[in-house]
Amino acid sequence: MAQQSSDESVFRKITGLVLEEQRLYAQGNLSDRDQLRLGTLKVELDQCWDLLRQRDAKAEFGQDPDTAKVRPESVVEKYQQ
Repeated sequence: MAQQSSDESVFRKITGLVLEEQRLYAQGNLSDRDQLRLGTLKVELDQCWDLLRQRDAKAEFGQDPDTAKVRPESVVEKYQQ
């Protein structure tokens, strides 16, 4: 149950980030500040999805998913898509 609660909190974070991203795109012309924020949102979303994948992998192999940690931008932004 603890995993489910932690996964749910990550999903809530993702939802909030996506809503903010959509709000920014809906504005049309984005300021330099908004462009920077979009870049930050992209990184935060990548970190959240990576965290969920880590948690799933740990649970699958009998490890404690709560030991998964948010990886730094320098790691998650180097993954091949």
